Amino acid sequence: MSAQLPPFIVAIPARYGSTRLPAKPLRELGGVPMVVRVARRALQAGAARVVVAVDDPRVAAALAGQEGIDICMTRADHASGSDRLAECAAHYGWADDAIVVNLQGDEPFAPAAGIREVARALAEDDAPMATLATPILDAHELFDPNVVKLVRTASGRALYFSRAPLPWARDAFAASHDQLPPGVPFLRHIGIYAYRAGFLQRYTSLERTPLEQAESLEQLRVLEHGHPIAVRLTPEPFPPGIDTEADVIRAEQWLAGQG
Repeated sequence: MSAQLPPFIVAIPARYGSTRLPAKPLRELGGVPMVVRVARRALQAGAARVVVAVDDPRVAAALAGQEGIDICMTRADHASGSDRLAECAAHYGWADDAIVVNLQGDEPFAPAAGIREVARALAEDDAPMATLATPILDAHELFDPNVVKLVRTASGRALYFSRAPLPWARDAFAASHDQLPPGVPFLRHIGIYAYRAGFLQRYTSLERTPLEQAESLEQLRVLEHGHPIAVRLTPEPFPPGIDTEADVIRAEQWLAGQG
């Protein structure tokens, strides 16, 4: 049985601007702004502290009065959510060994068990960073470049992330790409991370790397600079995030079916 999970912080980067979905954090799902739903998920996961890193007063206003949720106003020019959270870590002076979970601001249905699991993955490993994965069961998903795949060591650390099919089952795929061969650990990456706060600030100062730029995957910067990433399987599925108008419609339909 796993040891008791130590206290952890959930930090949520919530950028107002979005080319595909304007004012994304404020889009309402079932009458509740998306950013509020995400923050409530973090509270349900048992986070010792929930901080939303915002770049616009309108997002801060939507969160005002929400019990147990802190609002950190950050610069609008950050290149990534990780950069935004690094500013938060510096602002609050979080201890270097504090566990910080980066929960994306467009994940209103992220399971509480998954949020806890990524925090636990970091707590039980001496890697400075952790993330989650889930088995791929469909060949179409494996060959979709929008689905990020990963392979890991026997001890559960990331070897590589890629948009390409990974690993390549040589003999099986020479015959057909229509189905997955049994016994091969095909994994889809889930974009939730946990960092030690000290590493979060160092990570954002690392130079961008060739593989990161080629694959357009920020986590490869960590591996290329020689830092390990712990990987655990998610205990519950993560529904897709909200990126487009079609996603909003789908989410509203899903919520209506829960009533």
